Amino acid sequence: MARATVIGFTAVAMWALLALFTAGSGAVPPFLLSALAFSVAALIGLVMRVAAPSSAPAAPIPPVVWLIGIAGLFGYHFFYFTALRNAPAVEASLIAYLWPLLIVLGSALMPGERLGWHHIAGALLGLAGTALIITKGGGFTFESRYALGYAAAGACAFFWSGYSLLSRRFQAVPTSVVTWFCAATAILSALCHVLLEETVWPGSASEWLNVLGLGLMPVGAAFYAWDYGVKRGNIQVLGAASYAAPLLSTLILIGAGAAEPSTSIIAACLLITFGAVLAAKNMILKPSRKKAGEPA
Repeated sequence: MARATVIGFTAVAMWALLALFTAGSGAVPPFLLSALAFSVAALIGLVMRVAAPSSAPAAPIPPVVWLIGIAGLFGYHFFYFTALRNAPAVEASLIAYLWPLLIVLGSALMPGERLGWHHIAGALLGLAGTALIITKGGGFTFESRYALGYAAAGACAFFWSGYSLLSRRFQAVPTSVVTWFCAATAILSALCHVLLEETVWPGSASEWLNVLGLGLMPVGAAFYAWDYGVKRGNIQVLGAASYAAPLLSTLILIGAGAAEPSTSIIAACLLITFGAVLAAKNMILKPSRKKAGEPA
């Protein structure tokens, strides 16, 4: 389980590159960028299938798995873009980032899972740290005129947490199925682009490389790693640790010279780190096994 949890966390680390690559992709509109990146993500899965073909006969995938996978990947991005179009980015991002907390809380409903106080406390500390990053230590206000954007951001949180939790119920379904989820998301994103956006292609080799980077990592390999992690790892620890994504993203932007360090970043770092450690305390502080013949 620990290995799968670590693999799942690599998805969080890759999602931290999302802002950097997105900023470097130029003026490409969101749905077109999503279509391009998910096309690359689907190609990753196809290459993996060719490089390491399975000797076992492919079992039929239940229709509900297709619904969960496509709704999770496309639904999250559709509502996220809708939220950013209809509400200030600070409030929309904070609402959307309720999904790690929802995963931790929702895990209590999963077979064989137990929700401890440290899971909840760790997730709440992570949420507090995320709020510091998103608001840059300042405040935020919710206004009724942005209700549509707020609702869309809330839908983001429910779609991604629901996808993650429900995927765990289908552990027998191989991670390779994510290939087709990515392909379907690319097609649906392209349709949304045609209907809702003006076409603006990347204007330089650098911008194309950033689009490729998106498809290879934060909008590509990350989804395969996340699928493996939530199916076989500690989903409560993964949920709480997911709050590291905005922190790591901010640190990467600071390192790239695109953001400035501040006291709120330091405070967020402490909150998120302590929250993740607290949520994972049962994995870190495993009770030592007693030797044979030793009294209980």
